[in-house]
Amino acid sequence: MSTDPIWERSHDDEPDVPLAEDIAPGTANDPDASSRERVTITVDGEQVETEAGATLLDACQAVETSGDVLALCSYDENSKIGPRSECRTCMVETEQHSVIPSCSFPPRDGMTVYTDTEMATEARDVNLDLLLSNHNLLCTTCGKNGRCELQDVSIENDVVEPRYGVMHDRSELEPIDDSSPFIQIDRNKCILCNRCVEACNDVQVEGVLRMEGSGENTRIGFQNGMETMMESTCVSCGHCATVCPTGALLEQGLVDATTLPVPGFTHKTSAEGIIGEEYDHQSTQRTPMKSELETQNEPKASEPSATGED
Repeated sequence: MSTDPIWERSHDDEPDVPLAEDIAPGTANDPDASSRERVTITVDGEQVETEAGATLLDACQAVETSGDVLALCSYDENSKIGPRSECRTCMVETEQHSVIPSCSFPPRDGMTVYTDTEMATEARDVNLDLLLSNHNLLCTTCGKNGRCELQDVSIENDVVEPRYGVMHDRSELEPIDDSSPFIQIDRNKCILCNRCVEACNDVQVEGVLRMEGSGENTRIGFQNGMETMMESTCVSCGHCATVCPTGALLEQGLVDATTLPVPGFTHKTSAEGIIGEEYDHQSTQRTPMKSELETQNEPKASEPSATGED
């Protein structure tokens, strides 16, 4: 067993939680929010015939819409993940149901959808500004600079300054979790889209991540209750970082890949410190806790009998 102090502490404090049997899922188990049959609807004056299993978002993306339907929390097209409705930047207006999230609403035959009405546009703009107000907007020191979906939609929507201010004006930033040699977590850049949780629990079925807390204290956490990635049961598959739309989860090799050289100002100094730096990074992909639990679950070799017979 490792003699590393963090591993020893995490092992001693470890709750008695199974690896995967009782993991909390993402939204893949939610009720089906798509249509069960092909239907024809009208989007901004253009008729669209949708496939079975489609949502209003699919219909909007099939035509050239008048308004920009952003859908920051939607990413998977192969039905492994359920609808999210987390970011609410995909709001559209319908004659039948007023303003609704298009990513989790099924198209119904004859429905009329508008993407550019005042109510729909304002709903998307307000929700985008809310996301930006709770996000570390220091893009020049972010490894996702130039590859960030939040940055892209902000530019597309001509956002100059979020109407609700920025995170730095009202609260101090959380420390960056730099404990893992493979994935860094910067919760200051998390938009709570839930992508990583679903990728971890519903696609990879590892059961490592969860959303914890409530209100302004909601954050990415670990299902075993630990504080750092290296104390979790992460296997470093990287899927969480792949689906993250911002720089909240990044492969360590890409942390500074696209940052601009600003003297005395780096990604790590832009936050309120680092946690996990004291961990002695190992070369294996599994965290110590994951390796230890898997070792405990391995079948034991049978011992020879006293008579020497098998």
